[in-house]
Amino acid sequence: MQTPGSYKPRLIDAAVSAALSASGAVLIEGPKWCGKTWTGMTHAQSAIWVSDPTGGYLTRRLAASDPLSLLDGPPPVLIDEWQDAPGLWDAVRMAVDRRPGPGQYLLTGSATPRDGVVSHSGTGRVARVSMWPMTASEAGLAGGGVSLAGLLRGDTPMALPGAWTPKDVTQMIVRGGWPATIDLPLTDAARVAADYVRSIAFTDVTVIDAVRRDPVRVTALLAALARSTATVVANTTLTRDMAASDGGMASTRTVADYVDVLRRLHVLKEIPAWSPALRSPVRLRQRPKRILCDPSLAAAAIGASVDGLLADLKTTGLLFENLCLRDLSVYAAVSGADVFHYHDESELEADAIIQTPDRRWMAIEIKFGAAQEDVAARSLLALSAKMQAAGEQAPAALVVLTGTGSFAHRRDDGVVVVPFDKLEA
Repeated sequence: MQTPGSYKPRLIDAAVSAALSASGAVLIEGPKWCGKTWTGMTHAQSAIWVSDPTGGYLTRRLAASDPLSLLDGPPPVLIDEWQDAPGLWDAVRMAVDRRPGPGQYLLTGSATPRDGVVSHSGTGRVARVSMWPMTASEAGLAGGGVSLAGLLRGDTPMALPGAWTPKDVTQMIVRGGWPATIDLPLTDAARVAADYVRSIAFTDVTVIDAVRRDPVRVTALLAALARSTATVVANTTLTRDMAASDGGMASTRTVADYVDVLRRLHVLKEIPAWSPALRSPVRLRQRPKRILCDPSLAAAAIGASVDGLLADLKTTGLLFENLCLRDLSVYAAVSGADVFHYHDESELEADAIIQTPDRRWMAIEIKFGAAQEDVAARSLLALSAKMQAAGEQAPAALVVLTGTGSFAHRRDDGVVVVPFDKLEA
């Protein structure tokens, strides 16, 4: 198939190519509109469009009655939005078993069905690659120059001044990383994000499994998640927040169901707590930190404009952390690393821990303004000392990631300061 002419290369492309060379099938999963289809088209030779309405949704009906008949195209065969015809999953698994060899099928999915919808997990047949909206560097909205992979190697960054002003940061939050809105005027991009939130609440949460859910309550939940984004928040807290905003009390069971649906739509992301390999006891908080897949959804859910965010720097700080965690998740994946957060019984925290499979790690504190640099550095140094005293290896780097007012450099105490607009994979 031809790569779409306006396609902007994505960091995930290398991961997709590697997975296709090793596995019979590859699933690209992520939120709607993050670019899965176009990325899939750049790697596929033929395609099955599950949601094509031609012939009264003939493809979907064939997928339900005779799914194997659809899988004969030149490989890799792109199967777009496979969850709309779940029978294709087991058909792909069977086809891979019958015709062993890598790179046969490439599936995209913007929703994860509940357990029991398919009979096989795909283990050993289907490799999974997670996709997010575009990072600032992928979108061409940030200059780059400081590599996350280099920081994991212990490199000292070049002295590069950050170029973003507070207004630049808030505009990036409101615009988000949706490929189709990167070049739109900011007001239009913000309108698209607001439409996305409405679509989640009024359509997507019901279509995913044909269970009717209250769009007003879903909207209230999205706003509650936005107000607490990048924090460890319990469902009971979300329930109270929703009651205060929409005037009614949802049950905690309902909220738990709605949270699960948002997670399965890849709209809600969870940053797990870090579990270092310690030889002495350190009591850790184990709840995940929750963020939305893109900060523009958080801004839209609470009706935050650029001017509104500039007038409310506390909220801006939370949404900026959401933005950073989105991009850190993409950049870390390029190095085969995972993103965690740290919070222990003494209230010592780190906004992000990046850890590689060989257990190299770095800790990151995210601060909107450079004025908080010294406080963040002290916290990182305390974490490093505590971990090493408990038997963990020394960190590859301690990093303060700033939004405005700084330049990339290594401080005298060894902590590295990086402006967010200079960070890349």
